[in-house]
Parts: sequence; structure tokens; C-alpha cells
Amino acid sequence: MNKKAEKFHEMKTDELSTQLNELKEKLFRLRFSHATGQLSNPMEMALCKKDIARVKTILRGRELKADGVAVVAPIVEKAKPTAKKAKA
Repeated sequence: MNKKAEKFHEMKTDELSTQLNELKEKLFRLRFSHATGQLSNPMEMALCKKDIARVKTILRGRELKADGVAVVAPIVEKAKPTAKKAKA
């Protein structure tokens, strides 16, 4: 887990909600700057979106935990390759 994710996990739920609102406002400002051609680093938008996703994921996990739902990753089976018939 990276440092940002650890920082978000250490926050309380109300602090995370506040952080989410701040990140959404920041993304709005970045989009506005990008549209007007004043954004110097477009990667800031991607980083902000990732932070929003991190916060939302943590909040949703806590919400599910409070409801007593087990958070389990789904098991995905790999598709077996099928043999193709050669045309004669």
C-alpha cells in the first residue's frame, strides 16, 4: 500500500468525507484550468481522480463493514483457449 492510501486509511470517516469534497472541488478547478489552457501539468487531473477513487473505495469499504457484509474479492477464472478448426 502506498503512502497516500495509508494516509487515507488513518483518517476518520467524517474527515474522509471532507477530503472527498475538497478533492472534487480541486478536480473542478483543474478541469476549468485545462479548458482555458492554463493547466501546466495535465497529470494533476489523473492524480486527483485516483485520490477521489481511493477515498470513495475506503468509504464504501467502511460502509459495507458497518452493514456486516464481508468484503471479498471475486474469483475470476481464466478462459481456456479453444482450438480453431483449419479451413480445407
